[in-house]
Formats: sequence, C-alpha cells, structure tokens
Amino acid sequence: MAIKRIGEIVLLQLSDIDSNIYIIGDTAIDAGTGFNFTRMYSTLKAFRIDPKSITTVVNTHGHFDHIGGNGYFINAKVAIHEKDADIIEKGDAERSYADFFDGKLHPRSVDRKLREGDRIVAGGMELEVLHTPGHTPGSICLFDRKSGVLFTGDTLFSDGVGRTDMPGGNPEELEKSLEKIFNLNGVQKILPGHGEPVLSDAQKALKEIIYA
Repeated sequence: MAIKRIGEIVLLQLSDIDSNIYIIGDTAIDAGTGFNFTRMYSTLKAFRIDPKSITTVVNTHGHFDHIGGNGYFINAKVAIHEKDADIIEKGDAERSYADFFDGKLHPRSVDRKLREGDRIVAGGMELEVLHTPGHTPGSICLFDRKSGVLFTGDTLFSDGVGRTDMPGGNPEELEKSLEKIFNLNGVQKILPGHGEPVLSDAQKALKEIIYA
C-alpha cells in the first residue's frame, strides 16, 4: 500500500488489484475494488480526510477494479460516461469483469452520465471530460487545463497503454484515443488508473509510451 500527496491530490494505492484512487477535495476519481475499504478508511483518516465527506465519485470506466468500491463512499453520487453507465445500473458481471476479481457488483443508480466536454469541479480543479474509448466504450480521461494534470484511467499508463482484449475493447478506437491524448496542449502530469504517475517530462513520456 502507498499513499502520496501530489499538490492538492491524494493518491491511494491499496493493492495490486485495486485501481489508483485519487482524492481531490470532496471528489474521488475511481474507487478500487472495495475489498480494502477498512485500510482505505484508516489511511484517509490519517490524512484527516473523512470518507463521508466525499460527495462525488467519478469512474474512469466500468471495470470492477475501479467501480467495486463506489458504495463505500456512502454519501457520494456516482458519475461515469454514458456508454459505461449501464454496467453499474445493471450490475453487469461480464462487462465489469467482476467474476475475474471474485467480486460481486450490485445494481445501483448512476447520478451523472458524462459526455465529451463535460466539466467536473474537484477542489481547485476544473476537470474536462475527454471520451477516450478503446479499453471500454465509455472510458474517459480527465484534464485540468490550468495545472496540466491529466487523469488517464486505463487508457494510458506510465509504461504502456490499456488492454483491448476484454469485453468492449477496441484497438482502433484506442489508437484514436491515444492520438487525441498526444495532441492535447499543456499536459504536465499524467496520473494513470494503475501504477506510478508521471510527474515530469509528460510530453516526452507520452511520445515514448504511445509511439514506442
């Protein structure tokens, strides 16, 4: 387990199977599997963050390792791209890959169905929704143009790109999404859904990752 502070962002890495969880003010980006919620609660409280103060969870896509823990932010509304929203609403075990993680996904409502260009205010950031399908049909990245921070979910990692051999994966769409990311102006930091963030030389890293 690791916890890091990146400016106003708190990064939680609970286990190898959990997605990275990013806390910005009263907003969480992704929620992990939910299997390690006790560890998450105690760690957040050590940083003087009350999990009950989180009012929004933004899921970068509908896989279980990112959405399984949504319910543990008990006061939070859930936001996800409209093309992955029914995974949560139906509790879709196949498309969420819940069975792979030996997890159970209970149907629940989605409070906000996101689209390209939507804005989410999180702490001092204004996150722009970028629809980046390929890993799943509703995968998104979130970009704060002021700080240059880009949250990439499972579309892009510090050492590679997202898989397309899972339900809903599409290599051609992923290629277009990666080109879209590469052409963004002003990316300073890359905060992926798993693994380590890229905190310097982001443009160089993007070129190396995407066109390796």
